[in-house]
Amino acid sequence: MKNPKPKIRNQKSLIYLDNAATSFPKPESVYRGIDYVLRRIGGNPGRSGHRMALDASRVIFETRESIAELFNIKDSSRIVFTKNVTEAINLAFKGLLRKGDNVVITNIEHNAVVKPLMRLEKTGVSVTKVSAKKDGGINPKDVEKAIAKNTKIVSVVHASNVFGTILPVEEIGRICKKKNVIFMIDAAQTAGAIPIDVDAMNIDILCATGHKGLFGPQGTGFLYVREGIEPLPLIDGGIGEDGKMIEIPDRLEAGTMNTPGIGGLGKGIEFILKEGIDRIKKHEEKLVRQLLEGLKGLKGVSILGTMDAQKRACLVSFNIDGKDSSQVGYMFDNEFGIMTRCGTHCASEAHKTAGTYPDGSIRVSPGYFTTQNEIEEFLRAMNKLAS
Repeated sequence: MKNPKPKIRNQKSLIYLDNAATSFPKPESVYRGIDYVLRRIGGNPGRSGHRMALDASRVIFETRESIAELFNIKDSSRIVFTKNVTEAINLAFKGLLRKGDNVVITNIEHNAVVKPLMRLEKTGVSVTKVSAKKDGGINPKDVEKAIAKNTKIVSVVHASNVFGTILPVEEIGRICKKKNVIFMIDAAQTAGAIPIDVDAMNIDILCATGHKGLFGPQGTGFLYVREGIEPLPLIDGGIGEDGKMIEIPDRLEAGTMNTPGIGGLGKGIEFILKEGIDRIKKHEEKLVRQLLEGLKGLKGVSILGTMDAQKRACLVSFNIDGKDSSQVGYMFDNEFGIMTRCGTHCASEAHKTAGTYPDGSIRVSPGYFTTQNEIEEFLRAMNKLAS
């Protein structure tokens, strides 16, 4: 795990605990991979027949293959590159849902799920919400009860970006398969950090972002759709003749690809495959356990989500009695050089479920390159703020 942290100008020390928003730092190979594509390849993939264009196409193909290996996807051509998980979710919903269709979701989803469905409701799509438990967990039986005759998709977040609680997607996947309903997950907080097997979990649609646990740069993400599921595109253009339907992934990837970003994403996934996702999960789980143990002993601190580190993604949200979350975040940054995220985290429905809306909470999210010493520094700062 040798990855020296970049030197930050005018900062003697900086502790970055906002990996749930964007992972930092990246493996050194990611920086080199982006630079290599920009400086040495430069061609436009799929647009020309010269060697630079072919090299660019190879970068795209190799990253698709790495994604397929990580998530046990049999056919890498079913992987569509997007600029983030929000675009992937929009592609799936707006490309598949029509008037009269029903979607089952939870009441702790990110706005990336909630807002597209709010628009689709105006076109005649109905939405059924399954209520989460106090710790952000979901009972699979409640999902099963919510499925109706016109339910086309069941979409759940794999782990809440507010509660951190990991949902029982394997059980929900079995239910969806039995009911012949499309099962879709938002893996923004889990892809690259928690094992995901699309076959074992019966996942039909997987939406993920590249810039978090997959260690890619911002502006990268992907959508996986199982064979037989054919979303219509959000954006038209690109290759193909007029009037002829082109195949996935080309149909959903109109325009020039973000080849440098995808090259960097590929290097991030190669790093995960080399390190081993179980090793990454074990390290992050240790950090979460350290956080929970340190926070639960502080007077006036309330923690959102389960207290079982094994059932959490690598994030912990909390509040300090009598203190505004944004003010606390400002103090962490300016007084201690600690980067956190405060507010409603683009997930107002999750905070309404937690009873923390509209103020939100303070969220701390370590990453694979976070050390236990840095968590200790954070907890010392917390002791000062809480008192």
